[in-house]
Amino acid sequence: MRLDPFTLILVTVVVIASLFPCEGAWAEGFAQLTKAAIALLFFMHGAKLSRQAIFAGMGHWRLHLLVMGSTFVLFPLLGLLLRPLVPAWISPEIYFGFLYLCALPATVQSAIAFTSMAGGNVAAAVCSASASSILGVFLSPILVGVLINVQGEDTETWQAIQSILLQLMLPFVAGHLARPLIGGWVDRHRPLISKVDQSSILLVVYVAFSEAVVEGIWHKVGWDDLLSILLVSCVLLALVIVINMQAARRLGFSREDEITIVFCGSKKSLANGVPMANVLFPAASVGIMLLPLMLFHQLQLMVCAALARRYQQQAQQQTA
Repeated sequence: MRLDPFTLILVTVVVIASLFPCEGAWAEGFAQLTKAAIALLFFMHGAKLSRQAIFAGMGHWRLHLLVMGSTFVLFPLLGLLLRPLVPAWISPEIYFGFLYLCALPATVQSAIAFTSMAGGNVAAAVCSASASSILGVFLSPILVGVLINVQGEDTETWQAIQSILLQLMLPFVAGHLARPLIGGWVDRHRPLISKVDQSSILLVVYVAFSEAVVEGIWHKVGWDDLLSILLVSCVLLALVIVINMQAARRLGFSREDEITIVFCGSKKSLANGVPMANVLFPAASVGIMLLPLMLFHQLQLMVCAALARRYQQQAQQQTA
């Protein structure tokens, strides 16, 4: 139950952006650099995607349907159910951040890592997490548009999808098509690729929070708001994990498949969410929209690490 080092770096970047935001010509330059970093991030996502690993787990279609249902149906429905908390518990801006969180795809790396640690079906986890990441590029903008329109706010869904296709999906496809040429190099240098991914995310967060600070984010968000985000995130994550666990057991899945469903169906991707928010929303609102995602990201890592160890201990006790 320790803090994720990358989350600590993210918090540091937010502090730096709060004290030294980029403005004027610097902001414009950083904005262009951010676009290039996002394109590189998704190009590398595509290059890392192994078709062999996906095909190996495609036979578990019932498992994949349950994971996709959790990611793109259960989460959005729970997000809509949070509406009575506005404005007593959370502000409308933070609530839209939760709706955005609920529309995002699952993580890839951490979902697979926790599934492996707990003794789950790793091949199915690779397939589910990768498919979720790919589908999210198309589905997440549509879900964001639907969820926000339900709340009476307008959003240019088709324009958002066009932006996503151009800025995210095109580099992703290009990276995947280039995998036969660069796949070996990418697989051999995964730690370096991971650093590039993280650096791109940090740059986007710095630019987003710089704009938010200039617009007065810390006059709108206080410690009570951060505490409310944390509490709501705890409830949201707990509900999803319990529902997925019970659904897997009632539908007769094996223990290994249950583990995969729990870990792949309860994650939300910071790596996809940060650059996607930069494309979908006005620069001034990106910072506050990302707050629920950033806190939920840390929470899901801590809770799933503890849960993976519990599954691991149960397996050891059964074999003892």
